[in-house]
Amino acid sequence: MKHFLKAALAGVVIFAGAGVALAQEGPKAEVIHWWTSGGESAAVKTFAESYSKAGGVWVDAAIAGGDNARAAAVNRMIGGNPPAAVQFNIGKQFDDLVDKGMLRNLDDVAVANKWKETLPKPVLDAITRNGHIYAAPINIHGQNWMWYSKGAFEKAGIANPPKSFDELFADLDKLKAAGVVPLALNGQVRHMALIFNSLLVSRGGHDLYIKVYKDHDEKAVNSPEFKKVVEEFGKFRGYVDAGYSSRLWNDATSMLIKNTAGVQFMGDWAKGEFNLAQKAQGKDYGCVVGPGTQNYIIGGDVFIFPKSNDAKQTAAQDLLAKTLLTPEALIAFNLKKGSIPSRTDVDMKAFDQCAQDAAAYIKNPANQLPDYGLVMPPDVVGSIQDLIGEYFTDPKFTPDDFVERFADAISAAG
Repeated sequence: MKHFLKAALAGVVIFAGAGVALAQEGPKAEVIHWWTSGGESAAVKTFAESYSKAGGVWVDAAIAGGDNARAAAVNRMIGGNPPAAVQFNIGKQFDDLVDKGMLRNLDDVAVANKWKETLPKPVLDAITRNGHIYAAPINIHGQNWMWYSKGAFEKAGIANPPKSFDELFADLDKLKAAGVVPLALNGQVRHMALIFNSLLVSRGGHDLYIKVYKDHDEKAVNSPEFKKVVEEFGKFRGYVDAGYSSRLWNDATSMLIKNTAGVQFMGDWAKGEFNLAQKAQGKDYGCVVGPGTQNYIIGGDVFIFPKSNDAKQTAAQDLLAKTLLTPEALIAFNLKKGSIPSRTDVDMKAFDQCAQDAAAYIKNPANQLPDYGLVMPPDVVGSIQDLIGEYFTDPKFTPDDFVERFADAISAAG
């Protein structure tokens, strides 16, 4: 978060491109977010519609790129012209804004709408600072999903999805032999890290993941189990195509949609792209957590609400915070987005099997794992992602060197 504040204080001004409001009267809320892909845009539109039905006016301010959107919002806040709400990832990204007294707490809205009774503990912990709630969590994004193309699997003679990473590597070899790109990958290091963390959870289990990311245990990083994860992660280099480094994540998903690639490790926001292409889960594509685990890495998105001296803006924020976490709004949004509702009391019957499985997993606290962004500062997460990306793109980078530098990185988390 600190680099967003520094950018704003340095005078970085990014045009927010406010869209046309969906109604002409009622509390007006300008909302800054970075949902600009086809599936994301379709999803956020449902929130605008829900807010309009509640009597508000949603003013859309979409800015491509999370860093750009957050920097623009902070710039507006420091300049005395804050938007009503801003999208952030759940976790520690907004700690500095809380510390500087720039955000409203949402305690009254949370109590009135039973957030504490209905949100999973990792989510509730991630939005709470010093006993106060400072963000509205609108989804849970599973971070350790593997998606697969049914058409590509059929071409390679693969009858069933893999139940372990051992089976997955065998399937990747079959896909490669069939002339299909085995692993659809893009060049963003944060998405390479999704593969690494999926492997860490499936191979190392709940305990190793927690020791590494939550406890910052350097002994765990130097363990044989962790080194094996690093070595196996390097094997994925042999299953990507030459063009991956210049590709966006949704373009990689499109490769599965077109049956030109076999699998993709991506959060469940990928399902929004399948939905947009009118592809059916179970018929055109499938999903596997892990593979080989029911441990579910929980991430997601929230909206934070900057403090304002404008009573009308405060009223718009109150209505928006309440509306975002109504079951109706959560269902409409998450059906489009591919994620699942943040509340555990939402009826899941309208969702596909992937989402229903996810909801069942997180009802068991033993399966709940926080995304590393929930328990580590953003700069440390960024260092880890860069390290993972550097290791993946450089075959000469040894596992021993990776382990040493990874231990140094987590030591900075305290």
